[in-house]
Amino acid sequence: MTQLGNAASQAGGGVHKATVEALAKRILDGTYGEGDVLSLADLMAELDVTQTMAREAIKVLAAKGLVDARQKGDSLVRPREDWNLLDGDVLRWKLAAGASSDFFADLLELRRSIEPAAAALAAERRTDDDLAALESALGAMGAADRDPALLVHADASFHTAMLLASNNRFYAQLHRVIVPVLIQRGRSVQDGGGEFEHPYAAHAAVVEAVRNRDVDGAYMATLELLDKSAREHP
Repeated sequence: MTQLGNAASQAGGGVHKATVEALAKRILDGTYGEGDVLSLADLMAELDVTQTMAREAIKVLAAKGLVDARQKGDSLVRPREDWNLLDGDVLRWKLAAGASSDFFADLLELRRSIEPAAAALAAERRTDDDLAALESALGAMGAADRDPALLVHADASFHTAMLLASNNRFYAQLHRVIVPVLIQRGRSVQDGGGEFEHPYAAHAAVVEAVRNRDVDGAYMATLELLDKSAREHP
């Protein structure tokens, strides 16, 4: 089976989707570098797809900031700073291609600027259902004991619930960015092995503050949670 055939199988059989992902992978892993001109004819040959498929894939990636479409169907790989990392697909492709430590450091800076503020809003605005979702995720974290896979899943559920509990439509959308990176980082920590402090207590402090509608307490508890995670997993 060809490389594209493998991609199509993994993508659920869609040749269009597989073409997009195969081309995106080559951009995100550096096979095609910034400023490289991608010839439509070369892409058709390399990916073994029709002209229509190649053109449609370029259109998708152009919309996500990865390439600039040019005349005659050719395209130009755009600088990394133009890539739309807030797009779920681009983020997924980047993580699959490999992310450096400074990438995760940038994400932590984003989280430190967003999540404490979201927790403060949650303390002010949360509904009973919001609190129940947080407590459910916290309970799952406690029940996970020291199982790394279950802890990562519970952590993802917790931070998603917190962003939603802010009842701010923009913060709520950011779980699409934060959670995939959180999961990827959690998996890399699992692979590294070693001892770690169970995260239940730090997350429980956030829930307690949100439950008591303690705005400042929720902000500070979330900031400490993030800083603690950074110290343990630099």
